Amino acid sequence: MANSMMDTPSPHPDLNRNRLPTLFEVLSRQTLAPVDLFSFYIYMRDQQRSVDYLDFWLDVSQHMSLCRHYVRELRRSVLVETPEMEKQGSKRSSYILDHLGEMNDPSGPSTNLNGDEKMRDQQLSAYLRQENENGTGGAHHSPHSSMGSQQSQLRGSGDRPSNGTDRERPPRPSFMTNGSPGQISDSPAHTVARADIRASAEKILYTFLLPGSEREIILPQGILTDITQSIEEEGRDDPEVFDAAKDYTFQAMERDAFPGFLRAKALGNLVPPSSFLRLCLGLLGMFGGFWAGFACILLDKPKHIRCWLILPFTIGVYALSSQQYSIDPVLALLGLSEYTFMNWSRIREPYIRKLLNKRALMVLLFTVLIGVCLIVLFIFVPGHRL
Repeated sequence: MANSMMDTPSPHPDLNRNRLPTLFEVLSRQTLAPVDLFSFYIYMRDQQRSVDYLDFWLDVSQHMSLCRHYVRELRRSVLVETPEMEKQGSKRSSYILDHLGEMNDPSGPSTNLNGDEKMRDQQLSAYLRQENENGTGGAHHSPHSSMGSQQSQLRGSGDRPSNGTDRERPPRPSFMTNGSPGQISDSPAHTVARADIRASAEKILYTFLLPGSEREIILPQGILTDITQSIEEEGRDDPEVFDAAKDYTFQAMERDAFPGFLRAKALGNLVPPSSFLRLCLGLLGMFGGFWAGFACILLDKPKHIRCWLILPFTIGVYALSSQQYSIDPVLALLGLSEYTFMNWSRIREPYIRKLLNKRALMVLLFTVLIGVCLIVLFIFVPGHRL
């Protein structure tokens, strides 16, 4: 048990990490801004344009958490409320409940789980399947005040995470806590009914997987067929139903989206609209600098007047360098990173802060070098009045 607990991902960020984070760590919320889960969600929504895949992965993880919480509550009720004579009538169910172990919530694909975690997940799914076969689901939990009933108003497609400043979508409750995804309070008001698990599985199927669904994602046909048959024909709602789809989605995000996210957030601090704005400002500044510079040369203006060329050339070179490297060096040195246009957050991940500081100094050095060359050229070149 001690080794199992040590292998379980910690929800607390690792401040001593001297490398770029992995997707597993981001989804497990073991990272800080600007490479945290909220930033990754914004990137998938605004730049990658494939946020439905991340939403599917998050909803499946929340479904797993819902199942774990249900089993925890069920085990507690069996141990506390069920008389010994009744326990003897269902020895198999009681044995499974007693030997499920700790119901932790590891993130990431099932291939990342260790042996004990895989065994617990298999036992959890086996127990839920047995409940469906025996028709005993919901015997211990009333749907009144259940979590599924309380969240029925939050099951629209817009229920996604927020850090409090992005008001485009309502916040996703599981992201507003410090625990694992889908963490649920132990208070009686958050009791999970068996019907909630069924509703959660059907919501995932009808929202993301069926052809023509509201937010359909592309998965291999074999995976879609297996999930549809398991839920609609076999009546299953255990977490194992979505394992193949969850692993496929994780690998797709890791291969197609996550490298771009790291480039955008670990090597830069600007979003595309800000980069485009700096491109326009830089071209305007360079045009003004060259126009004024040639005018000063052809009109044989004195050097103290030509010194005003420092202003447009500095603005132009700085803005173009920022656009080229997707980093505003001054703001990076101040510890700021942009997550949406003109909205900034503090850089809290130590290794990312170190990388951005080095890159900012390099961009500043390049800006000063090019700027000085242009200014010296246009100030000290001999004038010739036409």
